[in-house]
Amino acid sequence: MSTTQKPALRPARPYFSSGPCAKRPGWSLENLKGALLGRNHRAGDVKARLKLAIDRTREVLEVPQDFLIGIVPASDTGAVEMCLWSMLGARPVQVAAWESFSKDWVTDVVEQLKLTDAEALTAPFGQLPDLSQVRPDADLVFAWNGTTSGVRVPNADFISNDREGIVICDATSAAFAQELEWDKLDVVTYSWQKVMGGEAAHGMLILSPRAVARLESYTPAWGLPKLFRMTKTPGKLDRSIFEGNTINTPSMLCVEDYLDTLAWGQSIGGLKALQARCNANAAVLTAWVEKTPWIDFLAADPKTRSNTGVCLKFTDPRVTALPAAAQKDFAAKLSGMLQKEGVAMDFNAYRDAPAGLRIWCGATVETSDLEALTPWLDWAFAQTVAELQEAA
Repeated sequence: MSTTQKPALRPARPYFSSGPCAKRPGWSLENLKGALLGRNHRAGDVKARLKLAIDRTREVLEVPQDFLIGIVPASDTGAVEMCLWSMLGARPVQVAAWESFSKDWVTDVVEQLKLTDAEALTAPFGQLPDLSQVRPDADLVFAWNGTTSGVRVPNADFISNDREGIVICDATSAAFAQELEWDKLDVVTYSWQKVMGGEAAHGMLILSPRAVARLESYTPAWGLPKLFRMTKTPGKLDRSIFEGNTINTPSMLCVEDYLDTLAWGQSIGGLKALQARCNANAAVLTAWVEKTPWIDFLAADPKTRSNTGVCLKFTDPRVTALPAAAQKDFAAKLSGMLQKEGVAMDFNAYRDAPAGLRIWCGATVETSDLEALTPWLDWAFAQTVAELQEAA
């Protein structure tokens, strides 16, 4: 079919945003009718519902039994910053940053906490930093999957089994999609609105025994706001946080939505099935990229390519010859064209990333919708190039 003709088949669900992400297949507001609304979140049955969300998280994500799991405020960002502000300063710290959000953690560590014995291991979009520079004596902060760059770590081999520092892993677009190596991680954080397609504002905080030991043996020199405090008194972790006693008021509607999606994940086969859906989705885009001359992956190394937030760059000289700002305008026109058609929503590259496309392939996306999307991408590219040439 000519790329000047609109494709006949449309994605049934045109939701390819990298956050908040598509709801699970078959989702309906009716599924949330049992939400405990209008209730005090300290009431026994409400706390039991929060504890159920924690317990089901452990089951589906296959979290080790000796790790603690808590629901905390402010999404994945809140969960990460609670740990940065509560745990760092006891040792030297390294922050590995190769995309937008992990660069925010560099800002926290260097500019806000002003830790003097801190090092940033950085790389441009599309690459990983030199992870051989990771020191076992230092604390480490990193994102397992770069949501805005489409670059992930292929494994945790760069983390020493004999490390002395703690490892804080932002896993928000990796949890439920990629194989996390729990024996190498001390703090794992994520948010509901990524791979599980939940609603925003709530973060998940998972602590290893080593992370608990840090909290109970170290008190930072700076004050901590209430939302960051995980100890009742110095040296005593508030374990009620990890039993459903949230620091601030949660949305029980969002909790019910998260429970619904966890139940869906269990119904299709659990963690392995969720990961398989992500892999199948990413494979559709891989096959399309391999036969499409105008696009390529932003991730230079195939081993580091994300299977969730797949980031793509333009390779056609008619686009790459343009100034950077004009390339971003081109991407905006292309994505806006398909949004207007009702074919694909919110798949432009992240604002800090190079011009291109970012297409979510998480577990709640149907493979058939990605298969229907790719001809539309070819059509929209041809239309946008034609407009560019007409304007020249």
